[in-house]
Amino acid sequence: MSTAPTPPDNPLRDPRDRRLPRIAGPAGLVIFGVTGDLAKRKLLPAIYDLANRGLLPPSFALTGFARRDWSTEDFAQIVHDAVREHARTEFSERTWEQLASGFRFVQGEFDDDAAFDTLAETVAALDAERGTGGNHAFYLSVPPRSFPLVLNQLKRSGLSEPTTDAWRRVIIEKPFGHNLESALELDDVVSEVFPEDSVFRIDHYLGKETVQNILAMRFANQLFEPVWNNHYVDHVQITMAEDIGIGSRAGYYDGIGAARDVIQNHLLQLLALTAMEEPFSFDANSLRREKEKVLSAVRLGEDLGRSTARGQYAAGWQGGEHVRGYHEEDGIAPDSITETYAAMRLEVDSRRWAGVPFYLRAGKRLGRRVTEIAVVFKRAPHLPFDLGTSGELGQNAIVFRVQPDEGVTIRFGAKVPGTAMEVRDVSMDFGYGNAFTENSPEAYERLILDVLLGDPPLFPHQREVELSWQILDPITEYWESAGSPEPYRPGSWGPASADEMLARDGRRWRMP
Repeated sequence: MSTAPTPPDNPLRDPRDRRLPRIAGPAGLVIFGVTGDLAKRKLLPAIYDLANRGLLPPSFALTGFARRDWSTEDFAQIVHDAVREHARTEFSERTWEQLASGFRFVQGEFDDDAAFDTLAETVAALDAERGTGGNHAFYLSVPPRSFPLVLNQLKRSGLSEPTTDAWRRVIIEKPFGHNLESALELDDVVSEVFPEDSVFRIDHYLGKETVQNILAMRFANQLFEPVWNNHYVDHVQITMAEDIGIGSRAGYYDGIGAARDVIQNHLLQLLALTAMEEPFSFDANSLRREKEKVLSAVRLGEDLGRSTARGQYAAGWQGGEHVRGYHEEDGIAPDSITETYAAMRLEVDSRRWAGVPFYLRAGKRLGRRVTEIAVVFKRAPHLPFDLGTSGELGQNAIVFRVQPDEGVTIRFGAKVPGTAMEVRDVSMDFGYGNAFTENSPEAYERLILDVLLGDPPLFPHQREVELSWQILDPITEYWESAGSPEPYRPGSWGPASADEMLARDGRRWRMP
């Protein structure tokens, strides 16, 4: 694991301050696509929150690159508005003034050599004026089709080349290709410009506290790890449900679909963290090795028609209002076969998990917004209770709630108060908001800071990307020749075929 730079001595700083090893050294960040929704809602507020928490150095510089005819003052106003609307910490004039003094803006197109030459001059000037020390990260918050253009311009202009005792890094937003072939092609382009240890592929789910808590729960507690195997676990369900439609994302979403959009990255990463063996340490290489072992061991069902399901939301009523079906959304062709719901049954072919199915599902216009991992345990081999007094007893489960209410729920059987021995399911709940006084940082805060520190454990390696596509490609290829997705009612939990997939195994989906 890379070691964070040691902050300068400060006699006024409390030595017990746990931020000390996590304060970034001198650096600048360039955001391409700074006018986009991701930048306004997530990236710019996260940068401000990092500064407000005292985790960015006073010399930090932020440069925006876009085609808009803006001055640096115009750019500062855009950042200001985004921070005011979306920041998680209170607005501080002192923090803002310090941060805004490092703002710069460069206008240009991605194929404009002169604009990138100006950007190179701007970065060099920041080193001299702000003391950023030649350390710069480049955030590609742009459509995937623009990746090669921007990367080649960074190479041509010399921006990707670090100077002595300095670093240059690139941050790439998903999707990392749309299949294995395109992922390999993208990696060829990236590796021509940046070495692998300077490439940070953003999967923002890995920055969420509850996702990281999977590792803490498993490996810090003797209570859980002995039963984390096929002797005790019946199955695992990983759910990412959204209660909204595609909105204005038709240009991106159509032709991509739920499986490529979130299962290939978010959900398979959650599977890997849930199923991995204990790493030697929590440095990047150790974590990657264990995750890669899991992804390499994932096996699909022999009959993809029975072990997968896909759907497309229809028009109907949801939350008291009539909503459009997928084919009625702006920009969607009436004959589109892009799925808005995807589910699949996978197995991990290892000694620990042999015979334990992992059910993954993701979709839009479902019952509510929730992301969770449910580890469902086998029933007790013998219950010394009458059926009438234990009829409501289900299977024990540990549920990691990733969003929106971050925490962990443990479901187990307990006696109902009274004179009879009646047993019923109860839940023991841990919530981050109740258990800790510290505010949980937003995922992009953690990930941006990790880039500036050169700390890569939470970023997928190229090999993980390739293994994920190897799992998904046979499924999407099968679906392309299997007709249209099954319609499902908005506000429901997906198509009937997804329920049938579990029913064939004698199981059913959890109601989150």
